[in-house]
Amino acid sequence: MTTLHIALLCLAAVVIIILASYATLLLLKLRQQKQQQLLASRQEQLKQMARDVKTVNSIVLIAKAVNQKQCEISEGCWRLSVLMESLPQQSQQLKLKFPAIFKLYSKISHMPILDARKQLTKQEKLKLDLERMTAEEELEQAVLEDIANLVPFAHSLQQELNKQ
Repeated sequence: MTTLHIALLCLAAVVIIILASYATLLLLKLRQQKQQQLLASRQEQLKQMARDVKTVNSIVLIAKAVNQKQCEISEGCWRLSVLMESLPQQSQQLKLKFPAIFKLYSKISHMPILDARKQLTKQEKLKLDLERMTAEEELEQAVLEDIANLVPFAHSLQQELNKQ
């Protein structure tokens, strides 16, 4: 073997060692990146779970207030519908399980609130109030049944979320 062959073999060995070192470095960076993504994903899950727990607690509170007549049925349905829709994993199940709440909400959701309501004339307000009261009267019994069933269901959701 000539000196040239030995030099080329040494050069090839150095290149292989450098490439292997670079590949190892890339693998380590990839592992670190995956761990960071997993950690970020877990933190996001925890944040979402905390939001869900807070939402379910609010659902229980509002449902109890409606049940005890501390809150009007239409206002309770409005708030409960918005809260239940904000639970991504349970939203569809809740819509099917408590249809009267969502039905009343759909009948009143077009009505202006806060500053928009203040801009209305007295006659427009009375017309909307009549429409709201009619919808409340029509769905009151079904809504109250849904709300009576919602409280224990929400408690079971709370327990489920607390286990996670």
